[in-house]
Amino acid sequence: MTSQQKKAAQARRRKPDERAALAKAIIDGMALEGLSCFKACEAVGVPIGSFIRWTVEDAELAESYTRARETLVERMAAETLAIADAPVGSTEHGTTDSGAVQKQRLQVDTRKWLLSKIAPKKYGDKLTLGGDEENPLRVQKVVRQVIDGPDAND
Repeated sequence: MTSQQKKAAQARRRKPDERAALAKAIIDGMALEGLSCFKACEAVGVPIGSFIRWTVEDAELAESYTRARETLVERMAAETLAIADAPVGSTEHGTTDSGAVQKQRLQVDTRKWLLSKIAPKKYGDKLTLGGDEENPLRVQKVVRQVIDGPDAND
């Protein structure tokens, strides 16, 4: 049995009070410390699969987890702005360090991409499709054209 399997078996045998304390520590790690769910579970010693199962079984925990994820997303958005607004370092010659600029751009782009995947309704690209209730597809003009080819008289 691997250590991960042992942790999962141990998590299944936890008492309700211990489980609630661990779940609170995971939620606090996410909401207050900015840890991902995976990192928060790792810090407490609970396999992420066990924690996700707990959220399925407990509606109140699921609600707390949802709020913690929303807080984490907002924190990531604020962090993205802070990185973008941070001054860029200079080289020893007094010019802007292009490596530092590229690093900041990569950090911002990575966070923007991740935000668009985690919270697509809020941070994803806005796509307008024809036929939506808010933007119905309108037909401007219908043209019918008959083309007679060389074999049309046969």
